[in-house]
Amino acid sequence: MKHLWKYLRAYKLEASVAPFLKLAEALLELCIPLFVGAVIDAGTGPDAGKTVTLNVLKMILFGIAGMLLSVSSQYLSARAAVGFSAAVRAEALKSALRSNPDDLGKLGQSALITRITSDVDRVQNGVNLGLRLLLRSPFIVFGAVAMAFFCDVRTALWFAAAVPVLAAVIFAFMFLGKPLQKRAAGKLEALTLRTRDSLSGVRVIRAFGVEGREEKSFVEENEEHFRASVSAGTLTSFLNPITLVIVNLTVIMIILTGVRGVDAGRISQGSVVSLYNYMALILTELVKLANLIVTLTKTAASADRIAAVIGFESEKLEDGAETGSEQAPAVEFDAVTFRYGGAGAPAVTDITLSVGRGENLGVIGGTGSGKSTFAALIPGLRLPESGHVRINGTDTSEGRLGDVRKAIAYVPQKARLFAGTVAENMRWGKPDATDEEIKTALETACALDFVMKKPEGLNAPVSKNGVNFSGGQRQRLSIARALIRKPDIIVLDDSFSALDMATDLKVRQNIASLDYKPCTVIISQRPSSVISCDRILVLDNGHKAGLGSHAELMETCALYREIYESQYGEESAK
Repeated sequence: MKHLWKYLRAYKLEASVAPFLKLAEALLELCIPLFVGAVIDAGTGPDAGKTVTLNVLKMILFGIAGMLLSVSSQYLSARAAVGFSAAVRAEALKSALRSNPDDLGKLGQSALITRITSDVDRVQNGVNLGLRLLLRSPFIVFGAVAMAFFCDVRTALWFAAAVPVLAAVIFAFMFLGKPLQKRAAGKLEALTLRTRDSLSGVRVIRAFGVEGREEKSFVEENEEHFRASVSAGTLTSFLNPITLVIVNLTVIMIILTGVRGVDAGRISQGSVVSLYNYMALILTELVKLANLIVTLTKTAASADRIAAVIGFESEKLEDGAETGSEQAPAVEFDAVTFRYGGAGAPAVTDITLSVGRGENLGVIGGTGSGKSTFAALIPGLRLPESGHVRINGTDTSEGRLGDVRKAIAYVPQKARLFAGTVAENMRWGKPDATDEEIKTALETACALDFVMKKPEGLNAPVSKNGVNFSGGQRQRLSIARALIRKPDIIVLDDSFSALDMATDLKVRQNIASLDYKPCTVIISQRPSSVISCDRILVLDNGHKAGLGSHAELMETCALYREIYESQYGEESAK
């Protein structure tokens, strides 16, 4: 939790004032039993009416003042807690968006969503209750003990004996409950992941007829979450009964001692009632404190999980050398090797090449040859383990990745569209793009026809992940979104895989005829997609197996010739 306190600084006034308002309210509340005792002790004497009226008026006045203080404290606490949680949630999302892909991959999307939503809400609730009760409840408990000594020292000794026992019980439950709450939260993450996978892959599940197996797996995950939650809940469920037993035993001893004191003339009847009220007040506050401890235990577990997200190593988006060099190649790989975290062998090994401005580079190879890794290294989505990747002369490991990426349009292997409209998705590439610029980009990507056929045109709705478009349409929209930026470098990572041969050719011809001549890197498994490139890089298990034009590789690279012949037949190679 200590790692998150800095996000409360913007609300330090509210966070400082709210607890003291609660303390002032508690001080007024501690006076009420004395007024009740005075009313009882007034009896039926000549001044009884005046004494009763005065003390009742005091109770009303103190009650109104306490209510105003309580409402003010709760408003300030809620304001601080909501503002704090908003800042934490924003920072967690920012950290996730800028984090090292390995960190993000290890955690997983489902766990990340759980931490940014439910865990942050839990922390918000903990901060809100903590500001209101963390000082108030102990203050009332110890204040009630002090007032008990004011009423009668001998009876108050039972207060002094009971409070340390209660405190020990509460802190023991807090210590034992935190790991159980963490375990329950972890099981919730696993259940969320299982649910997400089942819903996103529902077509595959139905196609293979394994609904029963998935249902069984879900039930098992749900049972594990149930057991973990029950374990945590069982422990906390004992807290209130144990505290109630201790408090009620103390109440019994207070009444017995008080009655004997009244008989001996050491204490008045009103003081006995006041002592009982103080014990009832202690009971109420300890119940609140016990529930607060349970909440804070959950809060601490959630805070640790959120802090792990915020602690992700961030990419260099701001600090670094200035970018840009007119003389440098657009893309340069200098003995680049990259290995995924935990992998035995590198995904890309000792790749050296340079691609000039306006040049077209094709990248081809079998499945798992390192093509997508090569593509991800260009915009700095992956940083090399050794060697250097330079964009317009700027090393991605040292330069400002934000500036580097402004020069690059990257179309990933899996087309990703966002919920909204076609125009809104296009403006991800250029926020101030006009409708004419959008239409030009769509036309270049062979997407204008099917977009304008929709009644809404550019404002046609796009569902989450673009599921209301076909795979080929999503790819063309993704290409258009990249082209609208007019970047220096275009990286197309197998972005034609869902297109037919004619559309694939047309899109590549349109890109080649652009008036500003960007450097284009086309990754594909189809020779037809890279055959017209100035040079073609052939990858084999992460190694450079060949580099040259189509004609050169047909003569010098056996792997390239094998790939070509496997798709077009041996006769086509002659």
